Amino acid sequence: LSASTYDIEDLGPSLGTARWARDLDGQARAILEQILAADVLVVGSPTYKGSYTGLFKHFFDLIDPAALRGKPIVLTATGGGERHALIVEHQLRPLFGFFEAFALPTAVYATDKDFTDGVLRSEAILKRAAQAVDEVGFVLANRSAGRIAAE
Repeated sequence: LSASTYDIEDLGPSLGTARWARDLDGQARAILEQILAADVLVVGSPTYKGSYTGLFKHFFDLIDPAALRGKPIVLTATGGGERHALIVEHQLRPLFGFFEAFALPTAVYATDKDFTDGVLRSEAILKRAAQAVDEVGFVLANRSAGRIAAE
């Protein structure tokens, strides 16, 4: 497997002014195309005011509603404290439900206390991440045997 990682800032300034995907500049369009072509997505956002960031939502607003149908997605988020932990269930899962994506059961939420020098150190969060990876492996291994319900 190969992996690519993108931050919202990698999409550049055209993201903020785009009303349609076709309004994105070449770099942002290339990233969008790679995201749409991926076998699996791991998506995440910091939590601000109880939700994902505006640019995160704006990026997904530019995507055709059918483009993520059946795509396995691992939901992740970070926040300043435990009170934001339900962002994955109350914000991210409904967003990707709209797209009929296959949001995997295990989501990962981490707070500042779970990191040391920018590196995830919490054993509990590392276990959740490993569980999510196992779920990805299961879905990918069994994908050809039967279609995911949304497909």
